[in-house]
Amino acid sequence: MGTARTEQRNDKASGLDERSPEDVLRLLHDAQIEAAASVARATNSITKAALLAADTLRAGGRLAYAAAGSSGLMALADALELPGTYGIAPDRIVILLAGGVASLDRLAGVYEDDKSQAAKDITQADLQKGDCLIAISASGTTPYALAAIDEAIKRGLKIISIANNPDVPLFEGADVTITLETPPEMVAGSTRMGAGTAQKIALNLLSTLMAVHLGHVHDGYMVNLTADNIKLRERAARIVSAISTCDISDAAKLLEASGGSVKAAILLAAGAANAEKASEILESNQQRLRPALSELKGSLGSR
Repeated sequence: MGTARTEQRNDKASGLDERSPEDVLRLLHDAQIEAAASVARATNSITKAALLAADTLRAGGRLAYAAAGSSGLMALADALELPGTYGIAPDRIVILLAGGVASLDRLAGVYEDDKSQAAKDITQADLQKGDCLIAISASGTTPYALAAIDEAIKRGLKIISIANNPDVPLFEGADVTITLETPPEMVAGSTRMGAGTAQKIALNLLSTLMAVHLGHVHDGYMVNLTADNIKLRERAARIVSAISTCDISDAAKLLEASGGSVKAAILLAAGAANAEKASEILESNQQRLRPALSELKGSLGSR
């Protein structure tokens, strides 16, 4: 096996198969906690990446994820949640998964070696200057991810690279590099475990901070969510109620008047004349609710 940290065996795994089930689970759990802790050492890089991603979306660009295997599943989980949780238009998010949809039926390793497909996927998605690519690979050497970066650089994209080994090819040419130095796996090379856990946490942090920059989080509430089912409509009403200090029934009416926009409903509760005016105030404040509320309060106070 290679010398890369992600291919080494954790020393604590010696005799793992001879231990009691309780001991095995304790060791596996401890290794997951240690892997998760590695993310704290990368917060400066994650901060830079979140700002780059936010700037991309704010300027009308698209955010693309490129990965294979377990890293692809982490990317998929993060990307698919963004439209619903933060109201980011689905056409602003691109998912490039080695093997495409077929790989979700059987996560075959052969897909990650397909360099030509990575270039084709970038081309087919019509990614171009103004867009941003997040490339993820535990080893930092996955051919699909590397080829995606090469093509993206040719097209002028900004690049964010995430790997679990330092000083890897995945970092070459990247605008922001995020190193998640997780310990060797308890099952050598099984990067769906510690490395995958760290990747998931890092992506959660990156995309959530990105949403904060975009004004989609206010006092810990997802104020730009897409309320497209019963649970989320109820959540939206609770958010409007909590921020506006109105009752739930009034919040539901305000949401109806705002066309389902949580931010606009909150502005209506604060005194905006109508949904159109609320939208204008939001637009003039780059969709950030706090300054929008301040502007509205100022305008009402000056009357």
